[in-house]
Amino acid sequence: MTLYSNKESNIRRTWLLFTVFLVVIIGIGWAFSRIYANPSILYFAVIFSVLMNIAAYWYSDKIVLKMAKAVPVEKKDAPELYNIVENLSITAGLPMPKIYLIREQQPNAFATGRNPKHAIVAVTEGLLEKLDRSELEGVLAHELSHIGNRDMLLSTVIVVLVGFISILSDMFLRSAFWGGLGRRDDRDNGQAGAILMIAGIALSILAPLAAMLIQLAISRKREFLADASGALLTRYPEGLASALKKISSDATPMRAANNTTAHLWLDDPFKGQKKASWLRKLFMTHPPIEERIAALRGMKI
Repeated sequence: MTLYSNKESNIRRTWLLFTVFLVVIIGIGWAFSRIYANPSILYFAVIFSVLMNIAAYWYSDKIVLKMAKAVPVEKKDAPELYNIVENLSITAGLPMPKIYLIREQQPNAFATGRNPKHAIVAVTEGLLEKLDRSELEGVLAHELSHIGNRDMLLSTVIVVLVGFISILSDMFLRSAFWGGLGRRDDRDNGQAGAILMIAGIALSILAPLAAMLIQLAISRKREFLADASGALLTRYPEGLASALKKISSDATPMRAANNTTAHLWLDDPFKGQKKASWLRKLFMTHPPIEERIAALRGMKI
């Protein structure tokens, strides 16, 4: 087994996501430009989708860190954490990522950034307090493996793109209910109203479906792969296995938990809160912890 997967496949997947986003937004804009008989809506959709793609590529990591209320950490603030990340980065042949701390007691972590040169590893205070050194090394090796596998740009961009699809859909739905067709003549109103009703129903379904389907682009296989790569990096699979067991059994709620960013974390950040709907459980982006632990303990290094 190689330490990291083929980075080209993830790069292609990321650009495919950008393209799908562009097509979806332009499609929505075209539909509403016809419904409202206003071509400027289509122009807005094109400009909007291009700008959001640019923003997602350059600023998605900053947006995610802001949502998690993460703060940068220097070596003097957390020397052990810094040393572990530095040693693992050298071993993995990766640039030293920036390190951020999240003021949460739930043990958890995630990686973000558009490429290894601009990578960030964020950990919670609970992770540092509740794990021993070998467990912490396992978790950090997992997150560095996401960086090495080029997973984090795809994961982070999803947060921004799904969020803006939801905003745009909501904006069009509200305009429909507030009489956006008032300037049409009576002959057109009936037909346009029926079309708008159908479009409204479609758009009301689009946002949650887009969130689930795009999150599925981050397949469970990527988490298994990061687990395996992290275990190869530390040469000690039991460290991560023990950490996952300890993390999964900790029911401390996370105030910064968000449906849009849930797939970024090492483990489900909604532990200790009201469980998600049955539909969301069908589309979980993380494999069951028991399966991850079994896979790690079955590795031969």
